[in-house]
Amino acid sequence: MSGRLPPRLFCFHHAGAGVTSFARWQNVLGERAEVVPVLLPGRDARVREPRITAPARLLDEIMDQVGPRLDRPYALYGHSLGALIAYTFARTVEATGLRGPELVVVGAALPPHLPSPLLPAAFPPDAQLLPWLVSCGVLPAEAAEAGEGGIWQRRVLPTIRDDLLLADALRRTGRGPLRTPVLAVAGREDHIAPAHLVEEWRRYAPAGFGLRTVPGGHFFVRDRPLPEFLRETVHGLGAVFRPESSTV
Repeated sequence: MSGRLPPRLFCFHHAGAGVTSFARWQNVLGERAEVVPVLLPGRDARVREPRITAPARLLDEIMDQVGPRLDRPYALYGHSLGALIAYTFARTVEATGLRGPELVVVGAALPPHLPSPLLPAAFPPDAQLLPWLVSCGVLPAEAAEAGEGGIWQRRVLPTIRDDLLLADALRRTGRGPLRTPVLAVAGREDHIAPAHLVEEWRRYAPAGFGLRTVPGGHFFVRDRPLPEFLRETVHGLGAVFRPESSTV
């Protein structure tokens, strides 16, 4: 990378999470890219700030964080909820004439036109929400067995509920195509967002589309194969993007 700055990779986390999933990514990507996790309010170091459930406020928040850093080639990676955020943010920067991303990578997410098992028409009350999230594979089994007023209900559940409300709102915000190529990534054991449905992101990507599968279930973002794959992907930013469906 001598003689030039690396591209940036802005990373958006999944529902109920913070940026810890991306904590080791810089070590894996090395000099190929500068990894920039985007932390939303209401978690980690921002736990005392109100969470966001409205797309307009979300976009203002993200622009405040990353807008000054769109001064070199960059890509977006979003996981689950984060994929909808990355897609919506890419549409926004394209519409406003700002420098757009070289690539949008969506992981473990169904495109906006498909119904998601994580976004029912009506969310169950708290007493049923934890077992339901466990049955969907979002939370570990011990969450369903936790007593009332425990840490799962006090800290985890409110964040996930608000994040799912945000995801549902983002699905309804807009469904237009991007001018940016899109790379969709699916976990081979992911029953929430299986590869054959993740592949339908293709309709949003007339500029170029690729589908990859990686080992793991819905939270493969926590495992090493994904950042290893992205290390090779971002190395070619700025080059002609000719993806092919494949398995990692």
